[in-house]
Amino acid sequence: MLLIQYLDTDGQPAVGVLSDDGEQYRPLIGLTSTYALAQAAMTSGRALAACLADYPQGEPAPYAALVGRNALLPPLTHPDPAHCYVTGTGLTHMGSAATRDQMHQKLHQQDHAELTDSMKIFRLGLEGGRHQSGQPGVQPEWFYKGDGSIVAAPGQPLPAPDFALDYGEEPELVGLYVIDAHGQPCRLGFAVGNEFSDHVTERQNYLYLAHSKLRPCAIGPALRLGELPDALTGESRIERDGSIVWQKPFLTGEANMCHSLANLEYHHFKYRQFLRPGDVHLHFFGTATLSFADGVQVAAGDEFVIHIPEFGPALRNPVAVAAPGIDIEGVRAL
Repeated sequence: MLLIQYLDTDGQPAVGVLSDDGEQYRPLIGLTSTYALAQAAMTSGRALAACLADYPQGEPAPYAALVGRNALLPPLTHPDPAHCYVTGTGLTHMGSAATRDQMHQKLHQQDHAELTDSMKIFRLGLEGGRHQSGQPGVQPEWFYKGDGSIVAAPGQPLPAPDFALDYGEEPELVGLYVIDAHGQPCRLGFAVGNEFSDHVTERQNYLYLAHSKLRPCAIGPALRLGELPDALTGESRIERDGSIVWQKPFLTGEANMCHSLANLEYHHFKYRQFLRPGDVHLHFFGTATLSFADGVQVAAGDEFVIHIPEFGPALRNPVAVAAPGIDIEGVRAL
């Protein structure tokens, strides 16, 4: 089942059930957010899908109308964006079969001391990223992106900072979570995400990875309830003035990852500061496909399109450049 959040014609937040073909949605009367739905499920001890029966469905309406009036919202938001963590894990995907074979060969031929730190982390994931029953696997690379204020709605611009050296898309799966009253993470489901990053900054020095990740991102349009298919194939592309300048398929899902999802979730939520009741977590699970790796230079105004058929309509966001937030010596002494 696919859920979307949007603004109704009165400008009020609403939730709808999206048809499998993504052409229509039915409003859930009386439900104003997926966060409220999660709270109801956690309080009652029922599954999200069961709680949906508490809300009558309205008449079907065209999804295209929401797109046309820029009414879509991210599929999960917190009433206070400061209580939404946006994080992720990297070096989690094995990529295509050819890339995987090449990487395996390189890993086994090189001495451990000769590997870069990134390759060492990747090898650890290959060897121990799938947890055993009751025992965590190795921990992955982890990064912080920001709070809920950095999440752009589907169709809205991704505002790259003025100092960015690159506007790089990263097509990924995102886990959507709310922490219950007892401090237990509860997964609502998954969504498509664009973990927008600055790969030029990162390539200057791997210690700049943290800087490169402090960028906006986009998630949606739909929240897919329930378990994740084991293997998924999507497409990522860049459009410029109505033409496609780059496109490539990408593989995701556990069958295409060297870490189990449970292992990635454990190594995020093992930190107690991430178990505060009521908080929302949007966690990116990594990718193996980047236009940057193919030498593409994204320009302001280009539009990213990321589509996984099992998740409904594509996630589309144009690139914009934000105004400077602060000047040098812009900190005021009190």
